Amino acid sequence: MDIFSQLKSHIITAAQDVLGANVDTKNVTVEPPKDKAHGDMASNVAMVLAKPAGRKPRELADEIAAKFQGVDMVTQIDVAGPGFMNFRLAPKIIQNVVAQINDEGEKFGRSNLGQGQSVNVEYVSANPTGPLHAGHMRGAVVGDALAGLLDFAGFKVTREYYVNDGGAQVDVLARSVYLRYLEAHGQQVEFPDGTYPGEYLIDLGQAMKEEFGDKFIGADEAEWLTIFREKATAAMMTLIEGDLASLGVKMDKYYSERSLYDGGRIEAAIGFLDDSGLIYRGTLPPPKGKELSDWEPREQTLFKSTEHGDDVDRPIQKSDGAWTYFAPDIAYHFDKIERGYDHLIDIFGADHGGYVKRMQAAVRALSGGKVELDVKLCQLVKLFKNGEPFKMSKRAGNFILLSDIIEEVGPDVARFVVLMRKPDAPLDFDFDKVKEQSKDNPVFYVQYAHARAVSIASKAKAEFDKLPAADLTLLNTEGEMNLIKNLANFPRVFAAAAEAHEPHRIAFYLYELASDFHSLQHQGKLDDQLRFIRADDVELSAARLALVASVRQVIVNGLQILGVSPMDEMR
Repeated sequence: MDIFSQLKSHIITAAQDVLGANVDTKNVTVEPPKDKAHGDMASNVAMVLAKPAGRKPRELADEIAAKFQGVDMVTQIDVAGPGFMNFRLAPKIIQNVVAQINDEGEKFGRSNLGQGQSVNVEYVSANPTGPLHAGHMRGAVVGDALAGLLDFAGFKVTREYYVNDGGAQVDVLARSVYLRYLEAHGQQVEFPDGTYPGEYLIDLGQAMKEEFGDKFIGADEAEWLTIFREKATAAMMTLIEGDLASLGVKMDKYYSERSLYDGGRIEAAIGFLDDSGLIYRGTLPPPKGKELSDWEPREQTLFKSTEHGDDVDRPIQKSDGAWTYFAPDIAYHFDKIERGYDHLIDIFGADHGGYVKRMQAAVRALSGGKVELDVKLCQLVKLFKNGEPFKMSKRAGNFILLSDIIEEVGPDVARFVVLMRKPDAPLDFDFDKVKEQSKDNPVFYVQYAHARAVSIASKAKAEFDKLPAADLTLLNTEGEMNLIKNLANFPRVFAAAAEAHEPHRIAFYLYELASDFHSLQHQGKLDDQLRFIRADDVELSAARLALVASVRQVIVNGLQILGVSPMDEMR
């Protein structure tokens, strides 16, 4: 158990002694104080329990504090402001965190928050019409890091990609490949608007020529469309899987949209909603902002999504009987629910913001309110190089390939830089800045902290034949104690990130931890007494090397969650 959880347990016990065993303590928090001068930890316990109990917060805080007589981990309690409680911990409690980290290793910070519950994280899900481009990078990284975060928290995670192979776009892909097929036979072709002119289809056109010869030249579209569509989709998914692998992403499952059409899954899902009284024939009001003269009311088949939190009911079938785009999405999430997932998470692009409420309504309706859908929206990434917007890729046709980015900076940089911003905040990705070896480059700063820890340990081996067991009570400088407190905060930050589905919190934390570590190392340059390795004091060196090892371990654990590699040395 981490020291934040230990203190919280004592606080809750004390509060129950004062107010009774049935007091509701779910909103009690224990966290670092905003001002380090106020103590080691702070709690809102008196603030949140006073009103329900009809008590004054400061008086309640004093009574709770009195219950800490004999609790060895706390040396002082101060009540501040309207009733916040600030706690000072016994130094050995803080110092022992170093031993806990080094003993637990890769398990430090892990929790059983998920208790083995199953969660499906769906992300990327790009149309299989070409290789992944820059617009897919953020969703891929956020989704994959979130999956890693939840796995670390004890959830059973499935990483899933929804293959959009059931819509008109894959027919357009097939026609684009057909044009490349004709081109491979020496014909001059033009790509009409809406087709895919990227050079990445040239090899596929040549492969179709080698497989089918001139069989389909001049043939009716009905003869070749299905064949070209299936071949092209498979080839594009191979490209996409390669792109994902280059970013360090490996999916557990690829789910075909076409299987929903072919297997009757759409009819089954809509039938379920119909049996629940949520499907009806009706006419929607005109969209907001539309001139009434432009609006033609039509009777459609609608889903009563407003009964489950949406703003307006949604059409699921057009007047000609064809399904809307919403219908297969309903069926897909119905399939997820039937597969038994306890939690569903979708990573959408920011342009799908208007789709969130209807999907959440559908999931509530399909699961009887037992499953919630969390949707994370990712803003676009703006790419810059040499102070200018990064130019389009000729090979892609009209977009920047993800592989171009990975080739330029590598997967670790791409992932960490993306995760240093909340996904719903704009992100400028400057190729020059992300390759700088400075504090302003967060991935370098964190990886350098790990490399520095490895280097210090290596120098210690050369300096000392043998080190004694670490006496952690020797770690008593202000800088050392502050660094240990930050290390102790990792399980709390991690748990909060997992509960909020926000992996970027781990990136922020690692950057702050690296800053504290680099600062402490710099102090050693200014004052020999503060160096990690003291040739004249083997016992102090042993304690400080244990601290260095704990820093390295927490960085490893955090980077593992984010899917970023720790570096043993920096070039």
